[in-house]
Amino acid sequence: MNSINLIISFIVYFSLFFLPSLESSADYTTLVYKDCASQTFTDPTKSQSQAALSSLFQELVAHSSQSKFFKAVGGGSEAAVSGLFQCRGDISEEECYRCVNTVAQMSNSLCSQAMAARVQLFGCYTHYEAGGFHETSTSKTNLRHNTCGESKVAANGFVELWDAAFAALIDGIVHGNGFYTTNYESVQVMAQCEGDLGGCECGECVSNAEQIAHEECGESVSGEIYLDKCFISYTFNPDGIPANPHPENNQRGNNNSNGKVAAIVVGGAAALFLGFMFLLLIKSWGKKEDD
Repeated sequence: MNSINLIISFIVYFSLFFLPSLESSADYTTLVYKDCASQTFTDPTKSQSQAALSSLFQELVAHSSQSKFFKAVGGGSEAAVSGLFQCRGDISEEECYRCVNTVAQMSNSLCSQAMAARVQLFGCYTHYEAGGFHETSTSKTNLRHNTCGESKVAANGFVELWDAAFAALIDGIVHGNGFYTTNYESVQVMAQCEGDLGGCECGECVSNAEQIAHEECGESVSGEIYLDKCFISYTFNPDGIPANPHPENNQRGNNNSNGKVAAIVVGGAAALFLGFMFLLLIKSWGKKEDD
């Protein structure tokens, strides 16, 4: 009997403390930027607005496991808060859910009391506005954030490669579903538009973002441009090997690949271990019946 209890204890301990660590380490929750309005919730509707915002985030999170873009309104007519979330087109539904859940919590902590806010993570973003808030600029081409690589392109013909890569990107996103990524020789480009933006408007937004990238990043080897309704990223690699424009995400990508391989290896060992323990358990029961 003691041996049976010991085996069961091993199995329970292993399941509770070891197996959870096998979960994929993919993470799209790195903060890119935040934009919090200077206007804050005020009395007499402050508590109602805060409750409406909380209700909005709950609804957004609930839908993030089923969709990569969703709009909603929280609260009543006196203190309504409208908002949305969008996940990157190349992440899974599970990753989208985790990202939106994280960005909702970040919005509360980073932009506490703000009547409007936009928080962008690597894999998703959320944007909300309280009723009565008036934004100074509502243009689709309003620059929210940009990041340019420190290194400069030294190769000849970069402008021609740039033009060809972005021409392919714009054509792909106009005829696609609002998300498109492609490689053109040594240039990798990616773009995404807000979920309810039409194909032509999306292409126009991406074209505007490209022009801003020219102005803001010049001949940087990589760059990201975030506008109100779309974002683009590009990376130039002279060796012709596509790279992620986020250096920190390159490292995370390598870590994720290594982590997945390790998880497969350890998972196989775990299965063998549990199978062995189960056989010992059956053997112990058999001896008990013989006695």
